[in-house]
Amino acid sequence: MRKRKSSAVSKRSIFAGAVCLCLLIGAAVIQQNWGKQGHEAGQEQSAETAVLEDKKKESAETADMEHMEEPSAKASEQKEPGEQEDTKPDSDASENSETSAPAQSSSRILELADIQAMAAGEILDVSALSREFLDSLFYSQEISEELRQRIWGSSYQENNHISLSELRYLRVLHAGFDGETHIGELIVNQSIAEDILEIMSELYRQNYPIEKMLLIDEYGADDESSMSDNNTSVFNYREIAGSSKLSRHALGLAVDINPRYNPYVKQKAGEVLVSPANGGAYADRSQEFPYKITEGDLCLQLFSEYGFQWGGYWNSVKDYQHFEK
Repeated sequence: MRKRKSSAVSKRSIFAGAVCLCLLIGAAVIQQNWGKQGHEAGQEQSAETAVLEDKKKESAETADMEHMEEPSAKASEQKEPGEQEDTKPDSDASENSETSAPAQSSSRILELADIQAMAAGEILDVSALSREFLDSLFYSQEISEELRQRIWGSSYQENNHISLSELRYLRVLHAGFDGETHIGELIVNQSIAEDILEIMSELYRQNYPIEKMLLIDEYGADDESSMSDNNTSVFNYREIAGSSKLSRHALGLAVDINPRYNPYVKQKAGEVLVSPANGGAYADRSQEFPYKITEGDLCLQLFSEYGFQWGGYWNSVKDYQHFEK
């Protein structure tokens, strides 16, 4: 009886031991699986953490680069040292513009003074000059002391017919035969000063060619020398050639334009007299040649509009260069 009981107890013990062993083995297996899963989860988490760290680094580098670029961008927007931010209304901007106007005017005055100091006959570069500014280069002045000394005893002789106070010195522009703009000068009677300025201004606008325009004093007040050089002029206190009568030039009331190409022509005893002498090739007005004043010519039209008479219409002689009042 005891042996059976003992045997039964022994079997139970063995069975219980086996069960415990199985439980232990199962627990170990479960623990191993959990550890593996935890390790894999840890690896995944580490990978995710690494990705996040990389992104953070990239963001930080991008921010650094942007931070480095910002100063140069801001620098271009910032004012120079001492400058203030322009937060004033438009009225202030207008005031600033008005404040700078005198400086611009000063610059213009200097430019005008430089041109006024140029000698007659010089070429003026007008490529950068406005129409308004060019118009200001046509002007009239009273006879200065310097000019009086230049003409006294030359083109001007002391007389009872015309005083220096009745004369005006004109500065104009004219288009030369070379296509360039030249400084021109004339002395005229004050009564026609404005007319001559307007005529010369329009001739210049229309690019009408006039070769030279110097005071006849540059030729010793010699009419033949001035005409031979095709010089356009006005005042010269002299008598009409071959007479004791004063020329209209003596009063500053006659203008000779391109005289070599538009000579004085007179028939005398079957002989043709031409002045200047080197203008003989242009005495026959039926011929075609440049710079000829004839019907329909702009120069003739303008002088006629201002009440001047043309010597080309005279009967006894023909003075194709000559316009007078």
